[in-house]
Amino acid sequence: MSYIRADRILPRELLEAIQQYVDGEIIYIPKKEKRSWGSGTSSKEFFRERNERIYEAYQNGISTKELSRTFSLSEKSIQRILRKLRSAEAAEE
Repeated sequence: MSYIRADRILPRELLEAIQQYVDGEIIYIPKKEKRSWGSGTSSKEFFRERNERIYEAYQNGISTKELSRTFSLSEKSIQRILRKLRSAEAAEE
């Protein structure tokens, strides 16, 4: 992420008001409208499908240790995915 010099884009009065709080420091100004994670890419869909494959394989008898190796994830991550999908499935029933 790059930064923009405030003195080049902000009115002098606003810049002076901001300098009362942060003088010479770098600050982050968040976007007005926050997008949800993965909304700009296909990441969300990729991970949802991967997690469903993990859950299905586990239901078919594949151990968490084997799933960990197959999907290059820690066993704790596999367990977390399984727990989340189990509770989602239970909520649907």
